[in-house]
Amino acid sequence: MTPGINMEFIRCEDKPFAAGVERAVQIGYRYIEPMVHNGRELLSEAGYFHSVSMDEDPLFIKDICDTYGVKCSGLSAHTPLMRPEISVPYLEKAIRFAKVLGAPVVNTDEGIRPVWLSDDECWQVMRYTLKTALRVAERHGVAIGIEPHQSLSKTTAGLLRIATLVDSPMLKVNYDTGNAFLGGEDPYKGLKDVAALVVHVHAKDISIEHAEAEKGKVTGTPVGCACGDGVIDWKRIVRILGEHGYGGVLSVECGTPLQAERSLTHLNEVLGHA
Repeated sequence: MTPGINMEFIRCEDKPFAAGVERAVQIGYRYIEPMVHNGRELLSEAGYFHSVSMDEDPLFIKDICDTYGVKCSGLSAHTPLMRPEISVPYLEKAIRFAKVLGAPVVNTDEGIRPVWLSDDECWQVMRYTLKTALRVAERHGVAIGIEPHQSLSKTTAGLLRIATLVDSPMLKVNYDTGNAFLGGEDPYKGLKDVAALVVHVHAKDISIEHAEAEKGKVTGTPVGCACGDGVIDWKRIVRILGEHGYGGVLSVECGTPLQAERSLTHLNEVLGHA
């Protein structure tokens, strides 16, 4: 296992992708998790936001990564699975983008549930979306990682149901410790229950104040505090992952470069004693 960094850590400084990669390397990270979007977005085009347009040639993005000597642990590619008119072309494009960058997984969640879908229809529509996108995922050898983050996947049972809607070796889980905790789950039991499907991990810690204010009231959060500063026991997380043979990246999701630095220090200490 090795620490990585989700690019959300640089959002607070209004910096573009390349500046975020440079800062990540200065802190000491060698794995990053870029965020991608469709079309052209004002803040990114102006250089104030780190998200990368998939209308850009992915080789130019790869050039930035190669310049700084970083690898992509995955792509943050969240899209509403219950809106196939949006999510199918988005996921297919993200998978092809990830292949060029050498990222083994695109991470997503089910998105906000459309009010016009019944309980049964939700699962049928997601199965269609995933089954269609997985044709491309299997062809390119890039996994789709389902993350606990919304009304259905906030529970371990819901997460597992989504991640097994299609019988495919490329349908996996991106386990987010902080989202699972805030959604009301035991993140350690939840991790054990999905460990066989885990392809990527969001190392998200939750501060005591945040936990007291929102645990059981929300389905997740964009970023957490520094790993080691909150309620998540990282020694326990690493032990569970190790017992199930996970040797991938712990992609830190925090809100500032200082938190990213403290997270790296803490995770390296934990991994050094694992």
